Amino acid sequence: MKLSKSYYLVIITFILAVYYIFVGVYLNKLGYSNYESLFYIEKGKIISHGLGNKLRVMGLTSPLLPFYGSYLFSFFNPILAPVLASAVGTALLFYIMASSMVKRNKDNFYLFLLVILFTLHPGLIYTACSGKSIYMVLIFFFLFFLNMLRFYNSNTTYHISIASIFFVMLVFSDYKCIWLALFFIPLVLSIAIHSLNLSEKESVFRLHLSFNNPSLRRKLVNKTFSIYSIIFILPIASIAIYKVLNLTHADDLNYFLESPYATWNIIADKFEYSLTSVASRYAIPEISVLVSLKAIVFCPMIILAIYLFKQNTYQILTLLTPFGLIEFLKVKYDGVNLVYEYYLLFLILALLCIIFRVRFIRNQRALKLGLAIVVAVQLYIGFIFLSKSYIPEENNFANVLLHRTSNKIGEQNREMSDYINTLPESDKILVDDAIAYPVACYVKDISKLTMPYQASYLSAIEAPEKYNGYVLIANESNPMLGYTQLTDFYLDGIRRKNPKLNIYKIYVTDYWTLYRMID
Repeated sequence: MKLSKSYYLVIITFILAVYYIFVGVYLNKLGYSNYESLFYIEKGKIISHGLGNKLRVMGLTSPLLPFYGSYLFSFFNPILAPVLASAVGTALLFYIMASSMVKRNKDNFYLFLLVILFTLHPGLIYTACSGKSIYMVLIFFFLFFLNMLRFYNSNTTYHISIASIFFVMLVFSDYKCIWLALFFIPLVLSIAIHSLNLSEKESVFRLHLSFNNPSLRRKLVNKTFSIYSIIFILPIASIAIYKVLNLTHADDLNYFLESPYATWNIIADKFEYSLTSVASRYAIPEISVLVSLKAIVFCPMIILAIYLFKQNTYQILTLLTPFGLIEFLKVKYDGVNLVYEYYLLFLILALLCIIFRVRFIRNQRALKLGLAIVVAVQLYIGFIFLSKSYIPEENNFANVLLHRTSNKIGEQNREMSDYINTLPESDKILVDDAIAYPVACYVKDISKLTMPYQASYLSAIEAPEKYNGYVLIANESNPMLGYTQLTDFYLDGIRRKNPKLNIYKIYVTDYWTLYRMID
């Protein structure tokens, strides 16, 4: 009995998932970690084993979908949950893309290229094995643009409605992607202009006629608004409802964006900005105008993708929207460099275009040769981008993968958490998990920690000797020192308030000191 291609795709996907899990677990054992995955581990442990009101943690941790994607795997292994989620998620991304390719093209060469990319491309290995949420962003980004291209082919609102749902999921995977909506305005206007029943073929003349005729102008406005509403009214409404939820439970509309207790990237971005200000390697920072050029260098395949749609205005405008997004993000968040994730969007978009259009090219031999060369070049460039990245976490991933050397910060966090695990279960430790979540995530019994989500935290921080036997303090050398209240200055204030209080150093690392307080 001959097996179908779908069956083989399932087997390849399973092998890829096992491969990713093996590499991810191996890197984890070598000591690789990143702020995002550690944040998800700690919040997952709070939900499963924490004490106190956990509603805010459950509903307002951001980004929401990647957090729960990681949390689902915490039932297998809490520490490896983010790695398992990213490995399985990236394998799922391959299956979605490969299924779309097999439906549209029977040539196995293109499927082979896809397998090569997902097996060897450093960016996709980073996506699968780092434990970050990049995999989820890429999945929903692919599905959103897939349905937009389907809409252009069929001109039915079903696909545009499905695209809207995937855009909502994309925003709840990475809130910065909401700005993508800005760059669809000219695209939607172009679609509305071409939908009008006019004799003129050129867009400029159609636009001129539409604006100078009251009836046509009204139709143009109505169509533009209706199409834009179908795509973006659901995402905007979802964000509005979620902000009301934040206001109700946290008294702040933007709690999920601005609180270090709700999202990992607030302090991580500030930390990177401080490094950018002092490190000599950042003497020549990314320049906004050159970001798009950098994206093309990273993914030269995108040029071929645009060429494949050279006679399709809608599709070309659609392919240009991610360029607008990264330029906007570079201007809006000029203090930090764009992370690897945003360059991977162009790789996924280029592959989507190849899936859609490659079967219409007559000279398949030249196309295959060109694609093979481009893929080989992209594998090399992807490695260079990762190993020479200005983002510490990306550079550290390459170092651990190639040289099996982990960073010092991760070692310090594990050392402190290992000591905390030796303390009796009855002992309580005051911890500010705004910066101490990399320590808290490795604590086996998280119920022994008193943290800001608990109602008793404010009372404990005023009189720690009555509520907690221990306090975890950030040392002067801790790179996150400026983002927490629990520092040496806090201890000085406690000593002045209660001179009879005995405070002893129990355990010291370069970045952390654990104190015991006895009244």
